[in-house]
Amino acid sequence: MKIVVLGAGAVGLTVAAKLSRVADVHAVSRTRHADAVRKRGFLMTGIWGEGAYRFSCSEDLPEAWRDADYYIVAAKSTDTEAVCRQFADAIGGREVMSLQNGIGNEEIIGQFTDRVIGAMIITGFEWRGDASVHVSVEAAPMKLGRFPSGMDDAVGLLVDLIRKAGIRAEATDGIRTDLWSKTLYNCALNPLGALMNVPYGALTDPHAWAIVTAIVREACRVVEAEGVALPWETPEAYLEYLRTEQLPATAAHHSSMLQDLTLGRKTEIDFMNGAVAALAQKHGIDAPYNTCIADLIRFRERL
Repeated sequence: MKIVVLGAGAVGLTVAAKLSRVADVHAVSRTRHADAVRKRGFLMTGIWGEGAYRFSCSEDLPEAWRDADYYIVAAKSTDTEAVCRQFADAIGGREVMSLQNGIGNEEIIGQFTDRVIGAMIITGFEWRGDASVHVSVEAAPMKLGRFPSGMDDAVGLLVDLIRKAGIRAEATDGIRTDLWSKTLYNCALNPLGALMNVPYGALTDPHAWAIVTAIVREACRVVEAEGVALPWETPEAYLEYLRTEQLPATAAHHSSMLQDLTLGRKTEIDFMNGAVAALAQKHGIDAPYNTCIADLIRFRERL
């Protein structure tokens, strides 16, 4: 089995490393990470295991890898379209999985191939240096499904391969539900953790939790308007799950947006709270909290 990971950052390189034990893998990454992988291997620590992993990695896509069985897009959501355009001749008509944050990535990939697989992952990946990542927390198994809905052999085969690699994974025929479920989690915690410079566990403070509650209630109204069924019947049911299950599992985690802002990089806010705000406007729904927090992150990006 040949797998190519495009836009491989912390998530993509770590998944590529795990898959390299059960498949032939090539990762397209930034030059400094590709050089480090070639020199001494990819270094992983944390709950997914520790060690050095060697696999093919470069800043481009060699001709020999263009017939890959699966492509995995692991780029930041802000780079999805650029990555797809760069490799359009390779991914056209092939199985392409989005392993990214937020809402809208699969639709972008669908402009370049009709074989789109959606994936949801709630796991903490933190840089420890070039081509060196610490896997800190894991709140749920990875979910994979044909986008926008359904299941087939190609999805099932990839799920089996990911499991063999030692990553918890499940197949689903309703991946949009899982993508929105993760987006609720991200909208609730990611930008607020970044703006306040605190780990997720600190957001149970009553003042922070009041903002989390408002963000979730607005997002749930948008999800309902989009015709997507969530696993929780009410926003309050999800908030209880967030407080008692997801937050304890990721309490020590610092948000990816905080890492982006610290490094002066553009965040994925437009695919999270920004997407909620845009869809709310489309459906005539008020979403002042999501709009406000999206604008605050955009402001921080410009500092």
